[in-house]
Amino acid sequence: MHLTLLSMQFAHIFKIGKRCLMPMSWIPIRRHIFKTSSPLMMYWKHQLHHCTQMECSSKLPCLSPAELRLLIRQSDSRISTTTGLAKGYQQANVVILPKHLAEDFEAFCHSNPAPLPLLYRSQSGETSCLPLARNADIRTDISQYCVYEKGHLVETVSSLQNYTREPRIASGQQAVNQSHQWSDMVCFYLGCSFGFEGKLKTAGVPVRNVEQGRNVSMYRTAVTCRPAGAFSCPLVVTMRPVPAALLNAAVEVTHLSPRAHGAPVHIGEPALIGIKDLSRPDYGEPVELQPGDVPVFWACGVTAIEAVLSSKPSLAFSHSPGCMFLTDVPDSSTSLITPPPDVLNGPNTELSPELTPLCFLVSHKPLLYSLVSQRAAARIRHLEIIIGEDLGERGIKQLFTEDELLHSCLALSHSTSVAITTGFPTYMHSPHDENDGPPGAIAMATMLLSLGKQVTMVTDRRSLERNQALIDEAVKTGVLKTTIPLVTFEDTGPDAALHFLCHHGDPSKPRYDHLVAIERSGRAADGNYYNMKGVEIKHLVDPIDNLFIAAKDLPGITTTGIGDGGNELGMGKVKEKVKSLILNGSLIACDVPADYAIIVGVSNWGGYAVACGLYLLYTCPSHQRYLRRGLGEELTTSQEQLQDWTAQLPSVDKEESFLSTLMQFGIRCGITDHLGMKVDGLTFHPTHSDIITRLREVTL
Repeated sequence: MHLTLLSMQFAHIFKIGKRCLMPMSWIPIRRHIFKTSSPLMMYWKHQLHHCTQMECSSKLPCLSPAELRLLIRQSDSRISTTTGLAKGYQQANVVILPKHLAEDFEAFCHSNPAPLPLLYRSQSGETSCLPLARNADIRTDISQYCVYEKGHLVETVSSLQNYTREPRIASGQQAVNQSHQWSDMVCFYLGCSFGFEGKLKTAGVPVRNVEQGRNVSMYRTAVTCRPAGAFSCPLVVTMRPVPAALLNAAVEVTHLSPRAHGAPVHIGEPALIGIKDLSRPDYGEPVELQPGDVPVFWACGVTAIEAVLSSKPSLAFSHSPGCMFLTDVPDSSTSLITPPPDVLNGPNTELSPELTPLCFLVSHKPLLYSLVSQRAAARIRHLEIIIGEDLGERGIKQLFTEDELLHSCLALSHSTSVAITTGFPTYMHSPHDENDGPPGAIAMATMLLSLGKQVTMVTDRRSLERNQALIDEAVKTGVLKTTIPLVTFEDTGPDAALHFLCHHGDPSKPRYDHLVAIERSGRAADGNYYNMKGVEIKHLVDPIDNLFIAAKDLPGITTTGIGDGGNELGMGKVKEKVKSLILNGSLIACDVPADYAIIVGVSNWGGYAVACGLYLLYTCPSHQRYLRRGLGEELTTSQEQLQDWTAQLPSVDKEESFLSTLMQFGIRCGITDHLGMKVDGLTFHPTHSDIITRLREVTL
C-alpha cells in the first residue's frame, strides 16, 4: 500500500515535472525510490532517469562555452557534436601539426581564407589559447579528436593527454617520446560555420541540420585549394538547405561572419563543384532538403583535415568533424578578437554595407545562383536605365524588364566560352546589313577576351568574307583585343544545332555555355523574318535562331538577346508586349526567346553596357570571391589586370573609329539609309558619344 501510494504520488510529480521541467520537485521522493526494487518502482526509476536526461540535454544549448568545455573535459556523453551549442559564440576547427610544417600551413591558410580563416596560431607545445578562451586545454576540451600518422587516420580519441605523458609504440616501430613530440607541436584554430547558425535562426532562416538533430553535411569538392609548401588538397564545403525566398538573408548574415567562413561559395547544383550525391556526404551526416529549399555551400574548415592527409606528417591531430573547440569569443561581426602582438590577425571584419552581397538566380538548368555586392548591382542597374532611354521615340520603354542586364552579365561572368551573333539585313541592296549591332558585338567580345573567355562570332554565309575583314580591321585599330574565330551555321538536319553547340553532339559537352544575339533578325511566329516596316527578309538570314531554340533544352547553355524593336532574336521573351505595343508587332515580333532579353534604345548601347557590367562584376570583391570559391590570397585585382580591363571598355574614340570602319565597308544607318556617322537615325555626336560617356562615368 505504501509503495502504491508512493507510486501515485510520483506519477503526479513526474507528470508535472515532465511538463514544467522542475526536477527539484522530485528530490523528496527520489532517495526513497532509488532504495526500492519493486517492478513498479523500477519503472518509475527508469522514467525519472529518462526525463532527467532529456531535461539536462535540453539545457546544453543554454550553457556558456566555458561550462560546455568543462563538460567535454569530463567526457559528458551528451555532447557528440557541437552544432547548435554555444549560441552567440565562435567555434573553431583545430589542427595540430609538427612545428616544421607550421610556416607552410600558415601560408596555406592565408592562400585559402574562406575555408581556413585563421583565428590563432599557438606557440610550440602551447596547450592554452588565451585570445580565444580562458582556462582552456586543447588536449581535453574537444569531445573527439582524430589522430593521424603519415597521412592516415589511425584512431579517434576523447583526449590527447596520453600523447604528453609517456612513449607510445606504433606497430613495428621503435618507441617514440610523445612528450617530446608534443613540445614540437603547433595548434591552429580556424573559424567554423557553426558560429553563424544562431544568427541564421535569428534572421528567420531555418537551420535544417539542427532541426533534424544531425551533424552538418560536409563534402569533398572538385575545386582545388591554392597550394602552399607541403600543403595542397581539395576544398571541403558544408551544405545547408535554405528556402529560395530566404537566400538573401542567409547570404547577408554569413557575409557578416568572415571568421566563420563568410558568405557561401556556391549556391545551386552540387555537380557544378564536383559533388555527385548529397545523400552521401564525405563527413558528417546527410541533411534532407525540404520543398522549396536550395542547397547552399559554405567553405569548411575540414579542408584542413584534407590538407593533413595530403601532407602526410609523421604525427598530427585534429578535431573530429562536427566536434569543434568552443571559444569565448562572441560571434558578432563587430566583435574582434584583440590578440597580443604575436597573434595572427584573422580575416578583416570591417565590412562596408555596400559590399554586402545580393543573390540572383542565373540559370535553372543547371540550378545556379550568383552573388554581387549591393554597390555593383546598383551601378549595373544604372547602366540599364541609361541604355533604356528611348531617344528614337519608338515606344521601346514599354518592353522594358528590370535586371535583365544584371542577370545576363552574371551569366556571362560564369561562362567560359561565348558565341556572339549579329546582323540585321535592312536593305535589298548590298551590303544588306545596318550599322547597329556590329559595334556592340565587338565591344562585348573584346571585354570577354580580356576576362579570359573564349569568344566566337557566328554570322551569315553571305557576310562571312566582309565580317572577317571587319574583325581584322578592328584588331588592327585596337578596337578588338585580338582576333576571334568567325563561323557560320547551316541547317543540315534535325541534329545540326546540337552538333554545332556540343562536341560530338553530346549534350554533356557543350562547346559554348552562353549565346548572345545583338541586333540579330529574329524568326517570327509564321517562320519568316521581318524588318520594322514589315518587309520579309528570310532569304537573307541563316537559321541561327535554331541554336537558341536548341539551347533551351541543353543544360549549361544560357542565352541573351539584345534588341531595340522587338523583332530581334531573343525578343520572343517579350513577344506578347511587342505584338500589342509596337507598330506592326503582330507580324514582326520575334517568336524565339532568350533567357535574358535586354531592351535598349539602340542595340549597340546594350553591347556597351554588357562590357561595362562585366567590368563592374570583375572589380566587385563579393562577386570575385564567389567566382574563386573564397580561394586565393589576393581577392583584389592587380593593377595590370585593371589597366587591361579598363582599356577594353567602350570609349568614344574607339566606337567612333569602328563606325568609320563600317562606313568604309558601305554599311549604313538602318533607318535613314545614310552612309555616315549615324546609327538608327541618331548622330554619333552628341547622341551616341554622350551615352558612351555616361556609361563610362557610372562604371569608373
